[in-house]
Amino acid sequence: MNDFLELIKRLKSVEDAVEILGRQIEIDEEIEEALHFAIEAHEGQFRKSGEAYVIHPILVAAITASISGDKVMVISALLHDVVEDTEYSSEDIRKRFGYDVYHIVEGLTKIVEIREMELAPSSSDERLITSALTFRKMLIASIEDVRVLVIKLCDRLHNMLTLDALPRKKRLRISEETLVVYAPIAHRLGISRIKNLLEDLSFMHIYPEDFEKIDNYIKSNDQSLHIRLNSFIGKVKESLNKRGFHRDDFEVIGRMKHYYSIYLKMHRKGISIEEVLDLLAVRIVVREPIECYEVLGALHLDFTPLISRFKDYVAIPKDNGYQTIHTTLFDDESIVEAQIRTRQMHKIAEYGIAAHWKYKEGGLKSFNLDWLKSLPYQDDSIEEFYEMAKNDLYSEDIVVFSPRGDYFTLPKGSVALDFAYMIHSEIGDNATSAVINKEKASLLTILKNGDIVRIVTADEPVLHCSWIDTVKTSKAKEGIKIRCRQRIREVNELTAYNILSTIFDRDREEIERLAEEGGFKKSVYRISERMDALSEKIGKIAKLAHIKEVRIWELLKRGYRKPYVKELEHFIFFSNKAIEKVEFDFCCHPKAGDDIVAFYRRNRAIIHHKLCRKAYQMMKEGEPMLFVQWRKNKIGRYRLIVALQNQKGVLAKLLSKISKLDINVLGIEMGINSAESAEYCKIEVESEHLAKKEIAAEISGGFKLIEIVALDDAYNSK
Repeated sequence: MNDFLELIKRLKSVEDAVEILGRQIEIDEEIEEALHFAIEAHEGQFRKSGEAYVIHPILVAAITASISGDKVMVISALLHDVVEDTEYSSEDIRKRFGYDVYHIVEGLTKIVEIREMELAPSSSDERLITSALTFRKMLIASIEDVRVLVIKLCDRLHNMLTLDALPRKKRLRISEETLVVYAPIAHRLGISRIKNLLEDLSFMHIYPEDFEKIDNYIKSNDQSLHIRLNSFIGKVKESLNKRGFHRDDFEVIGRMKHYYSIYLKMHRKGISIEEVLDLLAVRIVVREPIECYEVLGALHLDFTPLISRFKDYVAIPKDNGYQTIHTTLFDDESIVEAQIRTRQMHKIAEYGIAAHWKYKEGGLKSFNLDWLKSLPYQDDSIEEFYEMAKNDLYSEDIVVFSPRGDYFTLPKGSVALDFAYMIHSEIGDNATSAVINKEKASLLTILKNGDIVRIVTADEPVLHCSWIDTVKTSKAKEGIKIRCRQRIREVNELTAYNILSTIFDRDREEIERLAEEGGFKKSVYRISERMDALSEKIGKIAKLAHIKEVRIWELLKRGYRKPYVKELEHFIFFSNKAIEKVEFDFCCHPKAGDDIVAFYRRNRAIIHHKLCRKAYQMMKEGEPMLFVQWRKNKIGRYRLIVALQNQKGVLAKLLSKISKLDINVLGIEMGINSAESAEYCKIEVESEHLAKKEIAAEISGGFKLIEIVALDDAYNSK
């Protein structure tokens, strides 16, 4: 495929592009018609590099044809820019080429590319929002037909191959988006060929110096590396031949690790490329699944295996249909990764979901697309959607088992609560603890590959609101968010009625009846958080009491005392009760800035966290309550992810910068690997005086800020 792509990069004429398309798929009457239609529609349009624009959709169609033989996909690729960039409409496509092509082109048209004027600075917080918006548009457009995603990936691959004609800043923005949006989706669909190419092309533009170092090393050591690789391949063939494998029964393919994976390994382990031992890899392709294990046995008998890196995806396939045995073997002074698979498994590994259309066999049953349909598309916050969904896409994952032997694939770093929600949302909602490998464990225990997990549940749902940033999967995050939103709405309503009941010295039932008669029952929950809303509702109740002459009117006639603002210690109260002291209960431990409620008992205000279980029971029982707010501005809590190069003193410089900003550091996690940055530092901070955008601007001045996320009330919609 590399030779094919190099040819594509050099093409400058429509005739050559059509010839390349013809090498990938037979150009029949339908494709011929689409080809002429695209040429006519894009006539007079040119790319930044100067060649005719129609070359782009023709070559996107050629790339699509190379990974999928589906004629509808090829025609859709030819027409994918017609609706957006020409005078023709979607209806024109439907009338001329049928519903399937129309449906795919319509989906592709909805995924609006980032335009030059929309590109925010690399260090800006807007970059995450823009990427997340593109990300959500892509997934929404592909729910009904995943072929939309496959063509869009081919479209992005061609754009990445021709980035050189664009300004440096735009190349950087497009490459960053490719790395954080397109490459993970290609991985999730199992199309490893496109995923690896997108990663390497993005890497080349984002970190050109690092790319050049790796490229120079590989090229300068090309002969010695190939000699080593050929030697190992010879040993593997000899091992299999002496154990009865005929030379026609298997194929051994040698390869070099792709550049971005080498870069990740260097930064993850803090080593130079000279110290990377497993630059080389081989694939052994056999006919039948049982032969995978026979080959594995032969290799483990003749080479020393590195058991910690053994993975069997044949017995336990990945959700994207990937099946291969991975083993790492010592060979002289280096190690070589060996991947063992059948020919059918090889097609799936290379082309993923596109193999269904390329080879017309196996159907889509090998592919788990539930993740695509279950993502929280209607989430109010684009950034939150991206945060929740991206963990479901990234490459490293683990497999854990239920006691019955059912297996579940989870992102690396998942906790037992992720597993609970993966089984069923009700299991997650009611989970109280876990039993991992027959030992009792917390729901926040990080799971390891091969763990056997049983979830212990209660009869009633249990709130896990503070754990939303600990779980990894979107299913767990969304489950927690839904439950906590429901509880907060209920708590706010109970608190509102109890506050009014305390102010008027009347039963809650009477206050509820007045709220119904006054027409503000649906908005009463606002009282618990807004002083102006409380004051307004007090006035409404007083007016209604006068008109209706209900029992509250008697209280008002006897000299009802109006509520007033009282500041005491760290809190502001609004009540007509005497408050002499503030106390905290021992059941919960609210920190400055947390959502709180206050109960009234013998001239004392008792403070609880709003989601405290004991407080919830007291609210339901109608305990007297007070309106309360923190006296100071709410302290903002944020998670910063900062890319760090492997340089001496770089962390100290970052912490010094944070200290000068008078920001309090809550925690630091180092050496984390991500798809967006090879190695980064995750820091949780809190600040009283700087907002999110101000912190982002200050940190970006001297460091590469990958993202900044507000942690306050993460389960609330922002």
